[in-house]
Amino acid sequence: MFRCFCFKHEKIHLNYFHVRRISSSPAGGASAAGLPEPAEEARSQAVVDLVRIQMGYWDIPEGSDCVQKTWITTKLGTALGLVGSAYHMVAVQPDSALAAVQRATNGTVTMAALGAIFGMSTCLSAQIRDAPDDPLNYFIGGCASGIFLGAKTHSAMTGTSACLGLGTLAFFTKVGKMEGWRVAGPPKL
Repeated sequence: MFRCFCFKHEKIHLNYFHVRRISSSPAGGASAAGLPEPAEEARSQAVVDLVRIQMGYWDIPEGSDCVQKTWITTKLGTALGLVGSAYHMVAVQPDSALAAVQRATNGTVTMAALGAIFGMSTCLSAQIRDAPDDPLNYFIGGCASGIFLGAKTHSAMTGTSACLGLGTLAFFTKVGKMEGWRVAGPPKL
C-alpha cells in the first residue's frame, strides 16, 4: 500500500519500510553533491513520523507488534463503547447522574476489554500457530472475546453464543479483507 504526501515541489511515496523521493522541482531539491537539503530532509522525516503515527490495524503485519495491535483494538472498542453508551442513555433515561456515569463506564470498559482481548488473542494465536494470515486466528480472537462476555454475565449460554457469533464475524471479516470484499462504496466495473 502506497501513501502519497504531496508538498509544493515533491512527492514522497511511502511503503512499510521503503521511502522513495520523487522531485518535480527544476533544481531537483538537492544540493550540488546530490544530497537532500537540510529542510527537505527534515520535511521527509516529518512525513515518515506522521505515517508511523497514523498506521492502522491492517497496516501492521499479522503476528507482529502485538502490543500496538492490541492498543489499536482497545481504542476502537473504547470508542464503540462510548458511542453505544451514549445511545443507550438517550434511549433509556437514567434516574440520576451517578447512574448515567456508572452505565457509561460499564459499557465503555466492557467494550475496551473486548477489543483488548480480541487484539491480543488474535496476534498471539498468529504467533503460536505460525500462520499469520490464517482467518482462524480471527475466529480464535472473536471467540475469546465472546467467552469474556459469558464470564462477565455468568452465563455459559451467553459465552457460547457470543463465542460463535463474534468468532464467525471476525473470521469472515478477515476472509473479506483477504479477498477484497466490499460492503459499501461504488461498484467495481
